[in-house]
Amino acid sequence: MIQTLPVLGGSAARKRPRLGVFKLASCDGCQLSVLDCEDVILEVAELVDIGFFREAVRADLAGEFDVALVEGSICTPEQEDEIRDIRARSRFLVCLGACASHGGIQALRNGGSTAEAVGVVYANAHTISILDRSRPASEYVKVDLELPGCPINKRMLLRVLAVMLGGVRPVLDHHAVCLECKRQGYVCVVVARGVPCLGPATSTGCGALCIQYNRGCFGCYGPAEGANATALARHFLQLGVAPDAIRRLFQMFYATAPEFQKASQVHVEAG
Repeated sequence: MIQTLPVLGGSAARKRPRLGVFKLASCDGCQLSVLDCEDVILEVAELVDIGFFREAVRADLAGEFDVALVEGSICTPEQEDEIRDIRARSRFLVCLGACASHGGIQALRNGGSTAEAVGVVYANAHTISILDRSRPASEYVKVDLELPGCPINKRMLLRVLAVMLGGVRPVLDHHAVCLECKRQGYVCVVVARGVPCLGPATSTGCGALCIQYNRGCFGCYGPAEGANATALARHFLQLGVAPDAIRRLFQMFYATAPEFQKASQVHVEAG
């Protein structure tokens, strides 16, 4: 599904759109991708007022925002209140990456015992206040746009911001990574080497990065539009890939995506 977002428009109270960057439960990778824009982000900073971004500017959270960029999933009761507050302060809310849009890696615990997972990770589990599931922002508030990836592609973010500032509605492509491979002339690792690759079922955005290094796609941009992930999983079975390995392939970055959830169940058929 193609996603669109209304264009930015300056308000009468201020000349430049006000931007906020927020972190919830995450590894900071998407925020670091923003900082990795380096000189370009400085140019963007000339066009917007960065009102809140703890990793980049010293400013207390105050006021309202034209655009909120949100990284991370909701994993604590405090974050439930935080995402609602961010939404109330913002004209447009944009999710950055797999955590904010689907719960991310931390959503791997959603199908099991949260108490057991906390006990494995933390020495003093009784001090941890955590929700039973890792949830995306969309389960709490209206989300205007979701940028895929773990982490996001900085060029995709810059394109979105640029077209919004230019008065154009941004559009995200969701065709499969395989198209990127064809465009760049990469040899298919599934056909040529029998390597399991999620490229046929994964959304574009990375530029076929893993295949450049002769590795299969790990699915870190989530399901492509119209992807038949289950058929791909069955093909992996025919290649001799172990059922449990197939399950782990699909239950990683986008474990909660329905297409990947269904595909991960082929191990049940094989069992």
